[in-house]
Amino acid sequence: MMRTKRLGDTNLNLSVIGFGAWAIGGGGWKGGWGPQEDEESIAAIRRAIEKGINWIDTAATYGWGHSEEVVGKSIKKLRERPIIATKCGVLRGKDGDFFGRLKKESIRLEVETSLKRLGIEVIDLYQIHWPGPEEDIEEAWGTIADLIREGKVRYGGVSNFSIEQIKTIQPIHPIASLQPPYSMLKRNVEDELLGYCAANKIGVIVYSPMQEGLLSGKFSKERVKNLPADDHRRQNIFFQEPLLDIHLQLVEDLRPIAERNGKTFAQLAIAWVLRRPEITAAIVGTRNPSQIEETAIAGDCFLSEKDIVDIELLLQEHKKRLEEIE
Repeated sequence: MMRTKRLGDTNLNLSVIGFGAWAIGGGGWKGGWGPQEDEESIAAIRRAIEKGINWIDTAATYGWGHSEEVVGKSIKKLRERPIIATKCGVLRGKDGDFFGRLKKESIRLEVETSLKRLGIEVIDLYQIHWPGPEEDIEEAWGTIADLIREGKVRYGGVSNFSIEQIKTIQPIHPIASLQPPYSMLKRNVEDELLGYCAANKIGVIVYSPMQEGLLSGKFSKERVKNLPADDHRRQNIFFQEPLLDIHLQLVEDLRPIAERNGKTFAQLAIAWVLRRPEITAAIVGTRNPSQIEETAIAGDCFLSEKDIVDIELLLQEHKKRLEEIE
């Protein structure tokens, strides 16, 4: 079975890789990843569980509830259900765009809707998806604290919060976890956030360790050009020139390190993220069983000191290339 780590000061022991259910929300919405078959998603979730992954991260936003529905169908007949983490606080506007709402009545409505879609009686980890509107984060966190006392939620967490925002809500109720982005291409959390979370016994579960596929070794300029029209990555600056060329060069530079370790690029990227002791687990987005066959292995991959030093040198070179185009 895959190794596990305790999430912060909770009694949740998470496999170091979690199943990311963003992409299985399907296409046709602003944050979508293009067409997705539900049967493929369900097969991927069940294969992930067979590979030792014991938790799923989803959100009400993903496919405007569709991801939660698919997760619910996937776990319905399982002998032992996985740990379920979902998120609240981002709603759909009339134009199909996102907007933040963190009022008490809205959070309460969302939790009931998520419980129904997931087909469960309690959400193991309920997270505020984004800290906006910022003036309402205390009201939202107080509401989640109430939901925990009422037994509808086991633990509360936050996603995309700064240290200042965490400090604002900490006196209200303990924070089980923070969910920030973290990859070789997004390293901001290393500055202060990881240290703060460790000092305050806040678990850290990072998302996009492969930077939405860019670090998987499976992208090229041609593939980016042919992404489906409703794949949100078409509008992502990371997938546009001049950044795309610089990021793809980094992937190519990483090839010797991946090859000497017998790892794929995806496994290398995930293992690099998990090298940090402050991190409990990494959320790995998955759309089909073959992807999880590759990425689940990364849960038991460890980088040597030489690997870490060599990767750091490449990342510093990559940073210089980015600075040259600013």
